[in-house]
Amino acid sequence: MWHLGTSGGFGSAGLDLLPAAESLLVPSAGLSPIPPLVPGQLPNEAGSCWRVRGSAWMGMGRPARRRSPGQLENSGLFLQTFLLLFLCRHVSSQCKILRCNSEYVAATLHLRGPDRGSAFCTALRSYSLCTRRTARTCRGDLAFHSAVHGIEDLMIQNNCSKEGPTAPPRPRPPAPNPHGFESLDMCDYERSFLYKHGRPPGFQHCAAFGDPHIRTFHDDFHTCRVEGSWPLLDNDYLFVQATSSPVAKGSNATVTSKLTIIFKNMKECIDQKVYQAELDNVPAAFQDGSVNGGVRPGGSSLVIRERSPGRHVEIRASYIGTTIAVRQAGRQLSFSIRAAEEVARAFSEEQDLQLCVGGCPRSQRMSRSPRGRGRVPADTARALCREMLPVEDVYFQSCVFDVVTSGDTNFTMAAHGALEDARLFLPDAEKLHIFQAGRGCSLSSPSSLLFLLSCGLWAVLLHF
Repeated sequence: MWHLGTSGGFGSAGLDLLPAAESLLVPSAGLSPIPPLVPGQLPNEAGSCWRVRGSAWMGMGRPARRRSPGQLENSGLFLQTFLLLFLCRHVSSQCKILRCNSEYVAATLHLRGPDRGSAFCTALRSYSLCTRRTARTCRGDLAFHSAVHGIEDLMIQNNCSKEGPTAPPRPRPPAPNPHGFESLDMCDYERSFLYKHGRPPGFQHCAAFGDPHIRTFHDDFHTCRVEGSWPLLDNDYLFVQATSSPVAKGSNATVTSKLTIIFKNMKECIDQKVYQAELDNVPAAFQDGSVNGGVRPGGSSLVIRERSPGRHVEIRASYIGTTIAVRQAGRQLSFSIRAAEEVARAFSEEQDLQLCVGGCPRSQRMSRSPRGRGRVPADTARALCREMLPVEDVYFQSCVFDVVTSGDTNFTMAAHGALEDARLFLPDAEKLHIFQAGRGCSLSSPSSLLFLLSCGLWAVLLHF
């Protein structure tokens, strides 16, 4: 088996297809080694040698006249050696045999066994044609001469005719973009991420609705009694704050009555924009009256659209791969977001209080089990919620809790809207429904009955 030398072989392709003259090949195991260079020989780029007799060089022309060692200064010898090696490298660099090799390998990778037939002959003829086209610049190149002899042998072994069809040459790869990433639309996050990483970005979902109930980026689900202003998000790109007030006088339950969303200034894309919604005032514009990111080149990468007048708006921030939905249902506001993972994680240790990241603080969490007398009987609330939410997951539980606590049947629309946003925003549809048994035991699949039982047993043990 013959293997090409290091001056231009197939590398890791591992082909054993190219036998050639013994004087041009590096022998593999089992063959006699090439004798070492004798004194007075230097290897050139093609693998052959320039011979030195005494201090004279024997190149392509006549041998130089002998001189005694004292007549040739060391500096002159060094200069001649450098110039010859430089010229050899220049000639060798023009040879395109490696491109012929790679095209042949690509054309025959999928051809295996004795049934490769005419396709293999076509590949060999194309290989031969490629070598003929580059022959002038490959004279003296080891890989070139090995390929030529190998092609002839393989065509004989496979009964391939020299006349016949050849495969069209592979198209050359596009020239590298001189501007690189900057020449793309930098204010299109998904396109830019695909350019840099070779894959689409990942996304995460968070929502706050009703009492409020919080679904975090990590699919934890909490019901909170938070009152006042709390940050849902606080990162390098976004700040979202929810202001809550009691759902009824004397009640521990609260609802979101105001939302403030700040899209932070981003070079070349948008000016800083502030959106604010309050009960009975869900505008389809930013605070400054605009409906996009401003006059910068990427201003259109932030837009706001009205889905239902005064009730539902959608804000698309394509420069950060983020979509936000704001709704009003009954006497509460809800917030849903689909954010790129990279954006959701862009915060420092000082920005650790974010309900979308860590959920409600433990001291602010509530059980969703209806207790005591509510404004609406629990059975009635379940029947109302079941009409909108047939699956009895955390959205259903939240709906029942809100209707019992507030007495407002419009809260069924809040839970339903949050579920619809999750259906649209979640990257993994299998995580749509979350099932919980008691406080802190959460599941993502209704089939996990064993886990439900374990949570129940744990609650009993804690009780005693």
